[in-house]
Amino acid sequence: MLEGLPPHRPTHVLRLLTDEGSARAMTDLLGEMFDPTQTAVAAFEAEDGKTWRLEAYFADAPDEAMIRDLIRPLVGDQADVASFETIDQQDWVRASLEGLNPVRAGRFLVHGSHDRENVRPNDLAIEIEAALAFGTGHHGTTLGCLRALADILKRGRPAHVLDVGTGTGILAFAAAKALHHRVIAGDLDPEAVTTAIGNARLNGLGPVLRLYQGPGVRHALADRPRRFDVVFANILARPLKRLAPTLTAVVADRGALILSGLIERDVAGVLSTYRHRGFHMASHGLIEGWATLVLKRGGAAPRPR
Repeated sequence: MLEGLPPHRPTHVLRLLTDEGSARAMTDLLGEMFDPTQTAVAAFEAEDGKTWRLEAYFADAPDEAMIRDLIRPLVGDQADVASFETIDQQDWVRASLEGLNPVRAGRFLVHGSHDRENVRPNDLAIEIEAALAFGTGHHGTTLGCLRALADILKRGRPAHVLDVGTGTGILAFAAAKALHHRVIAGDLDPEAVTTAIGNARLNGLGPVLRLYQGPGVRHALADRPRRFDVVFANILARPLKRLAPTLTAVVADRGALILSGLIERDVAGVLSTYRHRGFHMASHGLIEGWATLVLKRGGAAPRPR
C-alpha cells in the first residue's frame, strides 16, 4: 500500500495524456511542488504505445486553475483538457473491480470473485474484493513486489517474512500462500488492517497471518533485530527514507529488503539512504513508471568476468 494517501479519505486525481517528455517533466515538477507524503505522481506509457499518461493523486483537493497554469509552460493548450476527479472510498472499490482482469506474477494470481473460474490448479491465487486505492495487484508497485518475491522463491524458502504497510494484504498473502507458514504484516492505518483481516479470512489465511496496527516496525511482532528473511515496504519515498534505520535493522543477515512505492526519479535518493545503512541494490524493476528495489546487506556483489 502507498502510505501517505489515506485510503479512508477521498482521493483527488489529475490525469493527462501527452508525450513522454512532457509527462516526465510534469512528474518532476509536481513532485517538487507538492508534499510527497500527501501526493503521488507517476508517468507511464499508455495502452496505445504512442502516448504517455500522467496521473497525480492528491490527499487534499488541489487548486485546479493553479495546476493548469503550472503545467501550461510544459504542455501548452493540453493543460486545458487535463481532467480532475474526486474518488471516494466506495468509488475506489468499484473502480478497482470494474474490468478487473486476473494479474499474474510467476505462480501468483490476483483476481476478483468474478474470475474464480480462471484459477488454474497450480496457481497461488489471491482473491481481493474490498480493494482500496493501489491495492488490487494491478498497480505497478504491488506487481513489482510480487515479481520480486517470485524471483526470491526460485532460490529458496524464506523462514520469516514481514510486510510493512500491508494495505489490502496482497504481499503478505502471497508469501503465506507460497510458504505455508506464519507471515507478519502491519499498517499505520487501522482501516487498512481491518480490510486485510477480512481479505485474509476470504483467502483462508487467518491462521497463518499475524496483523498489527502501527507505524513501520514499531510493534512487538515486527521489531525483531535481524529476524526477517524478506521484508516488504511498499510505501512512498519519504517514509522509506525516514524508516530506513528501523527497516534495515530487522532484515536478516542474508535477507532481502523489497522497497516500492517509488517513481523512477526517487530511486537514486532512496538507494543512497539505504547504502548508508550498509545495503546494496541486488535488482531493480520498473512497471508503469513505478520502481521496485531489492536490497541486501553488504557491498554490491562482484560482477562476473
